[in-house]
Amino acid sequence: MKISVIIPTFNRKKTLGRAIQSVSNQSLSPFEILIIDDGSNDGTKEWVKESFQDIKYIYQNNQGVSSARNKGIKYAYGDWVAFLDSDDEWLPTKLDIQANAIMANPGTKFCHTNEIWIRNGVRVNQMKKHKKYGGLIFEKCLDICRISPSSVLLNKKILDEIGMFDESLRVCEDYDLWLRITSKFSVLFLDQLLI
Repeated sequence: MKISVIIPTFNRKKTLGRAIQSVSNQSLSPFEILIIDDGSNDGTKEWVKESFQDIKYIYQNNQGVSSARNKGIKYAYGDWVAFLDSDDEWLPTKLDIQANAIMANPGTKFCHTNEIWIRNGVRVNQMKKHKKYGGLIFEKCLDICRISPSSVLLNKKILDEIGMFDESLRVCEDYDLWLRITSKFSVLFLDQLLI
């Protein structure tokens, strides 16, 4: 399993280092890390190139997170893709646990996990309406987005059939893709707090 980690970013130099470090600290190392800089003007480019020379850095003029993620998918050499928003971080066993769960469940092409929410440095409890599910969950996803981009590990072959992020959407672009995926595929949900 070759996992490409895609980190889209826009003017988040202050949190990007923590996100990158959380990928570098994984007990299962990814095949590659790609940072897609969506037009940052806060010194991100120079800082990444100086501090993280082993990371693939790609700059584009500001076109939105959908475009940045799609560019990352196109440049990714791995057969599996994990997304990490630049203001999120993974716990050290995230990729390892997901990869093992996928191997233990043949045919799985999409896996997501539970998450810890932190707002202004304080842990926030999720409400019952944010409950996450696995299996054929399309109908359970209609009322609210139940999948966090930073929790996802997916096989790129899904995207050949479903398509990628809709670049015309400025918000809820992830929700749109998850609905398209869950309408055709069963998903594996790990009820573990890994991000």
